[in-house]
Amino acid sequence: MNDQANSLEKRFDAAAPAELSSWNRQDTTWMLGLFGTAIGAGTLFLPINAGLGGFWPLVILALLAFPMTFYAHRGLTRFVLSGREGADITEVVEQHFGIKAGALITLLYFFAIFPILLIYSVGLTNTVASFLEHQLHITPPPRALLSFVLILGLLAVVRCGEQAIVKAMSLMVYPFIVALLFLAVYLIPHWNGGILATASQVPAPSALLHTLWLAIPVMVFSFNHSPIISAFAVDQKRRYGVHAEERSSQILARAHALMVVMVLFFVFSCVLTLSPEQLAEAKEQNLSILSYLANHFSNPTIAFAAPLIAFVAISKSFLGHYIGASEGLKGLIVKSGKRPGAKALDRIVAALMLVVCWIVATLNPSILGMIETVGGPVIAAILFLMPMYAIRKVPAMARYRGQASNVFVTAVGLVAISALVYKLAV
Repeated sequence: MNDQANSLEKRFDAAAPAELSSWNRQDTTWMLGLFGTAIGAGTLFLPINAGLGGFWPLVILALLAFPMTFYAHRGLTRFVLSGREGADITEVVEQHFGIKAGALITLLYFFAIFPILLIYSVGLTNTVASFLEHQLHITPPPRALLSFVLILGLLAVVRCGEQAIVKAMSLMVYPFIVALLFLAVYLIPHWNGGILATASQVPAPSALLHTLWLAIPVMVFSFNHSPIISAFAVDQKRRYGVHAEERSSQILARAHALMVVMVLFFVFSCVLTLSPEQLAEAKEQNLSILSYLANHFSNPTIAFAAPLIAFVAISKSFLGHYIGASEGLKGLIVKSGKRPGAKALDRIVAALMLVVCWIVATLNPSILGMIETVGGPVIAAILFLMPMYAIRKVPAMARYRGQASNVFVTAVGLVAISALVYKLAV
């Protein structure tokens, strides 16, 4: 089996381009696709969650944001690239760790991502229904019909293929970036110090560490785009062969730089406008920062724009997470012993996704937040710990051993998982 994989790898490498080509439109599309998966609805709650800890923890989190995001996703990308040609993450796990481990990781991978897809289905339906009722003053159609039309519309994009999904997401990124920039700049005249009021109060080391411990998972998952990494790595290997790791690292670095700069500018603009007490009030009311700002300023422009921005944010993230969830479900179907053709498998997965997402969006259950929290430790384990374990154990990843970034990623992963487990326990 290993000999066959090595033979395939050699043939693939021989066919790969001898030199790395210059940056092209496809690289830009992927960069924006990664940005689109990561920067979604969670970003609209990040100023509240990150700002509540005070000034100094937020500054430290801002400094850690790029290395936490980049090194973790680069590690997962390298893990997928270490497999044979065309192998997605579920197949690479089986190749490196065996059939039983492959089946277990595939199951965990699916159940870590799929609940988030359900949450986006509910959020999308709620956002559009609220927009129709409060901004357009139109009575929304029955929830079952509205959710079905919305999810079917997004799955229509999915049916056009993976490249169509990435292109759609990259196009959606532009208005989202403009909207975030507009809001951040709009708030500048309203800066009143906000969180700076806590800058003179340097917390005790134990209190600072405790705040950072609980806040790191918020930052980690606000920038998380692990569901699309497998498809990204497979496409990079197909395009660039032996140069795939170099080019994928370049794309990841640019995508993460864009994420960090844009989001932190938005976060700091919000926390310089609102006091810690107001941020706490927004959290208590369970509002996104957009909704709270619209109420705070009584501004009709923000009130009208907020649901539109949320719609774009949720749609982008839905499409990106669909890629990961569908990979997991396909892997489970194949590992169950059934091997339908590629087209039939796509149709089965799309139909199952449509039915389950539609039912959950129609029922609008409140338990989904808890499911997302339970899935958090699994995502952290797959994103942070599994690639680092593979670097230590898998010969194909031996060249990445001994790097300081490996220790950093492992430490952040353990911190994120322990904090999430602690939050569940209290």
